Amino acid sequence: MTDSLDQIFVTLKHWLLSGLDDLLKWLEVAPPGWSMPLVSIVLSLAPILMVFPALFAITTVLERKGLGRIQNRYGPNRVGPFGFLQFAADGIKALIKEDLVPRAADKVVHFIAPVILVITAFTVYAVLPFGRNMVAADLDAGLLFFFAVGAASELAVFMAGWSSRNKYALLGAMRAIAQMVSYEIPLILSSVAVVMITGTLSLTKIVEAQSTHAGLLPDWFVFTPWGFMGFTLFMIAANAELNRSPFDLPEGESEIIAGYFIEYSGFKFALFFLSEYLSMFALSGLGITLFLGGWNAPFAALDFIPSWSWFFAKLLALIFLFIWTRGTLPRLRQDQLMNLAWKFMIPMVLVNLVAAALWHFTGPGWMRWLTSGALVVGAYMLLGKPQFESKDIGKRTYRFAD
Repeated sequence: MTDSLDQIFVTLKHWLLSGLDDLLKWLEVAPPGWSMPLVSIVLSLAPILMVFPALFAITTVLERKGLGRIQNRYGPNRVGPFGFLQFAADGIKALIKEDLVPRAADKVVHFIAPVILVITAFTVYAVLPFGRNMVAADLDAGLLFFFAVGAASELAVFMAGWSSRNKYALLGAMRAIAQMVSYEIPLILSSVAVVMITGTLSLTKIVEAQSTHAGLLPDWFVFTPWGFMGFTLFMIAANAELNRSPFDLPEGESEIIAGYFIEYSGFKFALFFLSEYLSMFALSGLGITLFLGGWNAPFAALDFIPSWSWFFAKLLALIFLFIWTRGTLPRLRQDQLMNLAWKFMIPMVLVNLVAAALWHFTGPGWMRWLTSGALVVGAYMLLGKPQFESKDIGKRTYRFAD
């Protein structure tokens, strides 16, 4: 019963393929050889195209309600029960709103940019394992595929800013490119530590490497000194890659109005909004796969719960973390943003690679905890302290009129 519930979606796919094959035989139709693999691909991609846009719709409402709660105000509370149909109203408004394109804009590039962003965001889901035997394309180099396809989003952002023929849009695009390139380095290098330990680029095999329960805690990489630091750096870099607060300088409303998509309206603007959340889900899913055990349960006694439910439970927890961060931290300055990336995160992630190597070659026992942990903590203290000390800004003094 447990296995059947765990594999219910895999079984459903095979049942549909078998039923279609039987139907074609009954109709005495001989389909071409490529048709059934194509149907299999469609059946694998259809749930992705339905589940994650639905999760996007729900998350937008939960985020607005959560931010309202954090900021001591009401969130959406008018459309539907308790305001939970607000996403439907927003979607209808985006569909019927007039699409305005600047007269001087490059109309073709202006149209293509948000489409590329959405296609990129959807494509990376192909290699994410959502549960046991639940991955659309189980590639041996799945992690490499994820980062290679995800890099196209930077091109799309620049296309959006450049094609608008607007100085604010172009400035926002250049900010976004500088930020995304800077933080993509620690994002990728934090993943390299996992590759070093597991010896594979396959996301499915990385999850399987974390499937054991040696003690009280599961053998997830996040419960190691290098894994905890790698996961922390990964999530910070992911937040910056998504241009979410406190790293939302490319969209600084008080400085450049709305950044690279200032000249977008209607459904095109909604596509930017959709791609941001799809990318957030994808990066969260990658973080779960690399550091949080993927679909594995935290305790062996809970293995009877379907594997895909654990993946989505962890995904919801990370979404809550993103919302909490957005409602709590103020926006950074541009110099603080770059200093954090180049003077702290990149050196820290390089030290973390050495810590992962020490963990691997030291062998089981307390010695690897001591050496790896001491290296990570020492590097954090050495690199972190100068970054959080104010050198150029003196003590603030308050002056009042007589």
